[in-house]
Amino acid sequence: MSCDPAVYPLTFVPTLRHYIWGGRSLETVLGRHLPAGITAESWEISGHRTASTRVEQGPWAGTPLPDVLAALGERLVGSNAANMLAHAKFPLLIKILDAQRNLSVQVHPDDAYAAEHEGGDLGKVECWYVLHAEPHAELVYGLDKQVTPEAFAAAVEADALDELLQTLPIKAGDVVFLPAGTVHALKAGAMVIEIQQNSDSTYRVYDWGRLGADGMPRPLHISKALDVIDWSMVRPGLAQPRLVAQTGGLSHWELVCCPQFCLDRFTLAPGAAYRGRCDGATFEIWGCIDGQATIASACEPVSLPAVRFALLPAALGEFVIEADSACTLLRAWVPAGN
Repeated sequence: MSCDPAVYPLTFVPTLRHYIWGGRSLETVLGRHLPAGITAESWEISGHRTASTRVEQGPWAGTPLPDVLAALGERLVGSNAANMLAHAKFPLLIKILDAQRNLSVQVHPDDAYAAEHEGGDLGKVECWYVLHAEPHAELVYGLDKQVTPEAFAAAVEADALDELLQTLPIKAGDVVFLPAGTVHALKAGAMVIEIQQNSDSTYRVYDWGRLGADGMPRPLHISKALDVIDWSMVRPGLAQPRLVAQTGGLSHWELVCCPQFCLDRFTLAPGAAYRGRCDGATFEIWGCIDGQATIASACEPVSLPAVRFALLPAALGEFVIEADSACTLLRAWVPAGN
C-alpha cells in the first residue's frame, strides 16, 4: 500500500498556556524547554480556537489543526465524529497540566447547556491520567455528602465550601473520570494528562482567596455552576482499569469509555508491537508516556518518545506501534454516535 501524502500520522507543536497556578515541571520533570516564567498547560493536540496546535512534520507542516480538518473532513476524524464534523469541530483536546498551586474549584457544563449559554461551545467531559504526583498530592473530586443547591450556595457565601468537598490522594498512573457536572479541582503537586472534549467552558465556584495577575480576584460563576452541578456525584472513586488483552509482551487496559471518547492504556515489552487499523470510523490519538515507540504505516515512520502524542487519521489504514524500549502508551478515540 502506498502512502497518501495527505493522510499520515501527525505530530504537533504544543501550545503553552501561562496561568497563575502553573510552574516549571514541564521542564524539570519532562525535560522540555520552556520560556521564562510560569507555564501551566501544554496543549498537545488542539483544534480549539483559543489555542490551536500546528502540524510539526510532513506535507501539513505548519498548518493549524482546524485547517487540516477543513481540508480532510471525515478522512481525518472518521464517521463516528460526523456530528462534530458538521459543526467544524475536532472532537478532542489533549493537554498536560502542571499544578504547582491549587486550581480553582470548578465544574463544566454538558453540551446542551454550553450550546445555550456559551455561544455554541461544546460541553466538557474530561479525564485525567496522573503523570507525576508529589508526596501527599490530592485532588477535589465530587461532593463529600449529599447537599442541596441552597446549602452549596450558602457554603460558598460563607467561605466554607471545603466542608462539602471530597478530596482524594493521587499517585502516578491513577485515572480520574470527570463527567460534566462534577465539582473538581487539581491541587498543588500534580501533573496530569487531560483528555477532554474540545471545549474551554469552565465555571469557577472557589479560587482559594487568591488574586489574578491583574491584582484582582478572578471571576466566579456561581449561578451557572449551580445550574450544571450533578448533585448525585457524592464520593465518586477513581476509575478502575479493565484488562482487555495480555499476550506477546503486550497488555491492554480500558481506562474510560463514555459517549464522547474512550481511553486505553497499553504496555509493551521491548520489541513487542501492537497492530491496528484506522478503518474510517475514528481517528486515534496515541501518546507515549514512558519509554519510546515508533509508529509504522505506509508512510514515513514516526518516533514517539515520552511524553509526546500523535494523531492517526481515520483513513490511515493499517499501522503498527513498535516498542523501541519498554513503554507505556495511551490511546484516545471516538466511539460511534458522537
